[in-house]
Amino acid sequence: MRFVPHTETEIAKMLEALSVERIDDLIAHVPEKLRTSASIGLDPGKSEAELVAELSSLASKSASSHGFVSFLGGRRYIHKITAAVRAITARSEFATSYTPYQPEASQGTTQAIFEFQTLITQLTGLEVANASMYDGASAAAEAVLMARRVLPKRVVVALSRALWPDYRSTIRTYLSAQTPLELVEVPFDSASGTTDLEALEALADDHLLCTVTGYPNGFGAIEPLARIAEITHRAGGLAISATAEGLALGLLKAPGAIGADIATGEGQSFGIAPHFGGPGVGFMAARMAQVRQMPGRLVGQTVDAQGRRAFCLTLATREQHIRRERATSNICTNHSLNALAVTAYLSLMGRRGLRELASRNVELAHQAADMLATAGIQQRFKAPFFNEFVVSVPDVSAALAAAERHKVLPGIALARDYPELGDGLLISVTETNNFDDFELLRHALGEGRGERGQH
Repeated sequence: MRFVPHTETEIAKMLEALSVERIDDLIAHVPEKLRTSASIGLDPGKSEAELVAELSSLASKSASSHGFVSFLGGRRYIHKITAAVRAITARSEFATSYTPYQPEASQGTTQAIFEFQTLITQLTGLEVANASMYDGASAAAEAVLMARRVLPKRVVVALSRALWPDYRSTIRTYLSAQTPLELVEVPFDSASGTTDLEALEALADDHLLCTVTGYPNGFGAIEPLARIAEITHRAGGLAISATAEGLALGLLKAPGAIGADIATGEGQSFGIAPHFGGPGVGFMAARMAQVRQMPGRLVGQTVDAQGRRAFCLTLATREQHIRRERATSNICTNHSLNALAVTAYLSLMGRRGLRELASRNVELAHQAADMLATAGIQQRFKAPFFNEFVVSVPDVSAALAAAERHKVLPGIALARDYPELGDGLLISVTETNNFDDFELLRHALGEGRGERGQH
């Protein structure tokens, strides 16, 4: 696609609409020192090779995660990705594909989406799955909108406070124009780190539309999803689960098997690198009775006029297919390339391989937690966890600084999103970590607590 710049007249109209006089006014909030130093002074007449060499030299001066041991998680996870996944997704017929508006000419793309949906139903233990969810957070928000279509007279949406902050804020944004819905945050138990069931019981009445619970939650803790679903169903509402670490479903009981009506989540762990926080690939699965209220795309299997296996778009209830007021969603962008990566990854791993990998993540995470405990760095919560856990560190800033000196990215400080957890550090462990990494982490965090020593 060629680049077509805006004309001066078009720019003037946009600035007028924004009530600013110059384009520079749009970045006036950036400190002047940063604005004046942002430009790159390049001599004219340089060859491409010279230009690449100079830019590479400049880039090398920037801080990089290369050479660091990482324990970062919090909704984006580092897992090993086999070269076969990259080889499949790099094929030109997939890499250049877009929305299959003409399924008869897009059988490869539609089959890939169909297989993705099939794998998601197997992971979640539910009957039907869709495609074209942007990421886990927006999938959870779409699930709440779906619940409202199923139960239009109910108004209370109960969000566990242990649900990831960006999931909660995305749901709030989606529902900001939906009246008279009421969002209520259910507190978490300070000892276990899971949803406070007594608080949920008090909230669960005939106004309850749905509950949204992390599985595992934002602290890595495994929520009592079956009990939460029971409380929700007793009140007549729908139970929604949200799983940011998709690998957990390789080991935990499937959400659908323990009462979840709608299971959503993020598939990034299945063959997609973190990439600075995106892109992701959300997923959603539900029971067949609710299929007509599902957003996004649904690819079905049928036969053509010659009786051959064929794939097609079915139940297309987006606004570009039907009247806007009857649409289940305005999602219009296809995520088939990322869904293909998930499909390739899960197919190569198989049921047994996925379970073994999930078990390995649990084993390593618990080894790390035990090793930290020997240095006096204790877990903040007592609930079972998958591959993430929270530890208490008296001075998180000092611990982060000490870890950086040892080239360790020790985790995510929770104070910004959870002021009551000012000493909380969320640590994620995957199969990319090993015993030496744990030893380095223990030493770095121990130094941050004032325990000096040679490593």
